[in-house]
Amino acid sequence: MKDQHAQPAAAPGNTRNTGPGRLLIAVYAIFAISATARAGYQILTKFSEAPAAYLLSAFAALVYAVATVSLAKAGKTWFKVSVAAVLVELVGVLVVGALSIFDSVAFPHETVWSLFGRGYGFIPLVLPVLGLVWLYRRRPSR
Repeated sequence: MKDQHAQPAAAPGNTRNTGPGRLLIAVYAIFAISATARAGYQILTKFSEAPAAYLLSAFAALVYAVATVSLAKAGKTWFKVSVAAVLVELVGVLVVGALSIFDSVAFPHETVWSLFGRGYGFIPLVLPVLGLVWLYRRRPSR
């Protein structure tokens, strides 16, 4: 008789959502929720003060959400989506971080990625690096 309480195994060929990958997915989920809440509040209450900054926060939230979902899903297509999302995140953190230092007038209010994620303990800078390392180690076999 089959054990009805057995936990389902990870999808065949998908090891991105096991072990430390679960922690990575959880951190991305927290950032997706956090960035969405922050951007939503900023857009609803003070959008006219810094529309570009607040729209960038909303874009960051979308990137975190896509990364969260794609890291948890099995398959080569989802793997590619994960890589793309994490790369977009890394480029965003580096570009917005540098611009917020060298052109602070363009960023009068902080975004998730301002000053390389200083407002979030620099996790937005470290997270995509860890994500890319994890994805490289868990890339699908050919």
